[in-house]
Amino acid sequence: MKRKSLSSSPFLAGTLCLASFIVSPLAIAAASTTSPTPSASAWVPVGPDGGDARAFAGDPTNSSHIYLGTLNSWIYESHDGGSSWKRLAKISKQDNLALDNIIVDASDPKTIYVGAWVLGNPDGGIFISHDAGVTWTESEAMHGQSVRALAQAPTNPKELVAGTVVKGVMQSDDSGVTWRQISPPASNELHEVESIAIDPKDPHTIYAGTWHLPWKTTDDGANWHNIKNGLIDDSDVFSIIIDQKAPQTVYTSACSGIYKSENGGEEYKKIQGIPSTARRTRVLMQDPTNSSIVYGGTTEGLYRTTSAGTNWSRLTGPDVIINDIYIDPKNSQHVLLATDRSGVLMSNDQAASFKPANDGFSQRQVSALLVDVKNPQTVYVGVVNDKVYGGVFISNDSGKTWEQKSSGLDGRDVFSMAQAPDGTLLAGTGHGIFRWNNSTWQPGGKIVQTEQKTVYVIRKKKKVKDTKTVTKDMGMIEGRVYSLDLSQGSWYAATSTGIYQSDNQGGTWQGGPVLNKMDFQAIRSSGATVLASRRDSMVVSQDGGHAWQPLSLPSPLTAASSIAVGPGGSLWIGGREGVFYSDDKGATWTQDKNLPISNINNLSYDSDLKRVMVTSWNSTFVFAVDEKTHDFKWWDAGWNTRAVRSLGGRLMGASLYNGVIIQPQLQGGSAGSMGGR
Repeated sequence: MKRKSLSSSPFLAGTLCLASFIVSPLAIAAASTTSPTPSASAWVPVGPDGGDARAFAGDPTNSSHIYLGTLNSWIYESHDGGSSWKRLAKISKQDNLALDNIIVDASDPKTIYVGAWVLGNPDGGIFISHDAGVTWTESEAMHGQSVRALAQAPTNPKELVAGTVVKGVMQSDDSGVTWRQISPPASNELHEVESIAIDPKDPHTIYAGTWHLPWKTTDDGANWHNIKNGLIDDSDVFSIIIDQKAPQTVYTSACSGIYKSENGGEEYKKIQGIPSTARRTRVLMQDPTNSSIVYGGTTEGLYRTTSAGTNWSRLTGPDVIINDIYIDPKNSQHVLLATDRSGVLMSNDQAASFKPANDGFSQRQVSALLVDVKNPQTVYVGVVNDKVYGGVFISNDSGKTWEQKSSGLDGRDVFSMAQAPDGTLLAGTGHGIFRWNNSTWQPGGKIVQTEQKTVYVIRKKKKVKDTKTVTKDMGMIEGRVYSLDLSQGSWYAATSTGIYQSDNQGGTWQGGPVLNKMDFQAIRSSGATVLASRRDSMVVSQDGGHAWQPLSLPSPLTAASSIAVGPGGSLWIGGREGVFYSDDKGATWTQDKNLPISNINNLSYDSDLKRVMVTSWNSTFVFAVDEKTHDFKWWDAGWNTRAVRSLGGRLMGASLYNGVIIQPQLQGGSAGSMGGR
């Protein structure tokens, strides 16, 4: 079995208020732990399509019905062979389950098994659905187990074998109801299991690939022996597949390459033809109609042999990172790839060519969300972790369709975006500021240093002193640009190398460390007031960024996550302990204890709603707080969000892992409301 690493708002007029009744803060807080699957009234994901896809599983009774696993606990399904997708269910309340192993029961296609794990944490489990993926329950016996591999015995559908990080190999003989450990409990070697394969003719013969080397049992785990002959020592074993017609033929992929055995794994020979840079082969897959054809999905593209391993050729570019492969059992010309960054890729010519097949599939991490200042139907988003498949996406129809507009960014992550009143658009990346010229992104972070020098000039035949402004080119802003503010006459950038300011619409910038500190992660302005924050402190300027004064974090806030400045001059800061505000330029701070959420991830002032918008890492609720009265309105988005913007009478948000979300049209801008202090 394979293994993969890894404007005016209607609600202000009181229209369609779906939650207009007054409730207590405790009731709202309790409501934030709702069903793991957002309700029908939840905001709707609208893309951009693509992102990380992890694992496939086909319905054995219908090859056009395919399931797809993600990195954030969601299962998708397709009924047209992968051409389009829809969200099926979130299998757990957890948001961080990597669904790398999906099995559709060979004897009952309505029964689905999923093995899950959590990145950086020995957690996960096995989840089971008996209604074709609509609802899910967790196996109590496997709760907390980091399940990296899962297989079903071809000759006995009741037998399931799982590979886990801590316990090793687990087996169920009753379709996942109960489990027992079949690897030696005291073994120092047979744990951290990444791959599992079961002999297609003998269910007692099981192969297990670990982070070290592969193992084999022929008696359901009573005895195990290491099958390492011919393998380079200390090889992580990512995938093991067995020829369904000739079970003695076994292919194994490891961090050191691909190996083949013709005697049941007792002796391996290394397969040549794949370069060393692409040897991290995450998945092997054999053509179901031709055993001589084997695909290898690597971290540098897709390889294939048509000669049972003698010769290999690469079929995609090296930038494609492959997590899983699906070959249509009824049409081997039809091949799907689950990839990092580029989502699902589809071929209808036996992998000779591929095209994106991400309609309805969105697993983007949106780090920046912006609505055009002149056309509220136009939306810009910046994403991270997607390299050349990411950058910036633009929608001209309120998120119905998206187009990637990343030329010139060269695969940079986009952490911030901002637009000036005249429409100028900037993107803050992991490596500098870029400016959009309607066709491509151009570097826009030129730094200059100005100083006054004394010079001598001749005036009226006399040599006199004068001063001259000298401008020195200091290169480009090179650091990570966390935050941009272009709302005033002066523009501001908070970066890993300090704060920069431009007084000529981004033509040049001046700045650097402020009060001997760098790594500023947020900056906001209103009039002459400019507030900037690091995790452990803040600085404020009351003269448009010319002079700065230090500000300590308000007690009991331990770290700053986001800031805002209201048009009335109020300062706002949020973090794990909640939201704090100051009406006296930061001299004193008050905690807004009316807000029933903590762990704040974003604050922003919405000029359409005339309120401070608040979102949290651990709540699906969005709050809009009045700067003066501190009354607030609220919505349940149904998704955890990191930012919210007004969009032509509705609200649009950036979800944590599911791309952009938007209020349903029928909801308009309706909200619940509560009194303030």
